[in-house]
Amino acid sequence: MDSVIHKIEQKYKKSQVVDVRPGDTVKVHQKIKEGSKERIQIFQGMVIRVDKKNSLSSRIVVRRISSGVGVEKSFLMHSPLVVKVEVTKRSKVRRNYLTYMRERTGKSARLSNVDFDREGVNAVQDEAAEAEEAKMHEEAKKAHAAEEAKKAEAEAKESAKVEEMLANRENSTSEDKLDKGEKSEQ
Repeated sequence: MDSVIHKIEQKYKKSQVVDVRPGDTVKVHQKIKEGSKERIQIFQGMVIRVDKKNSLSSRIVVRRISSGVGVEKSFLMHSPLVVKVEVTKRSKVRRNYLTYMRERTGKSARLSNVDFDREGVNAVQDEAAEAEEAKMHEEAKKAHAAEEAKKAEAEAKESAKVEEMLANRENSTSEDKLDKGEKSEQ
């Protein structure tokens, strides 16, 4: 039984994830789908909780202050919607759950920084996520090119209409002049 569950978990697990610890300041790149459009939203904040680090259901809780209101968001590390997690700052903490940070504001909410190898920590290559991101960029470029082509076509039609109207106006004015000339001769 355990082996079947383990096989299923291994199938859906990402090959590599970033080593995230409580107290880290991270940027989480999350895929958001709005109607038929997809975009990537970046949520930056401090990790206040890490659960089940080596499991398929490993989760981090990221907290940030937005417009004076504390916002906490929970991310599953192996979710296909989480494109990338990037550690920007690492702090010295002695607890696993930093829920006490919720009550702190201002200078009391600061943590002391620790030097770390940023490139080494963030050097996680997930080919599937990179391929999907490149695919999204290609689709966006194609959609933009199609939209530009439609705009150019509409502008060409509009300019053709304007030229036709000007030609008709010139013809009508020349006919009016001829009519006036004929009337004056009579």
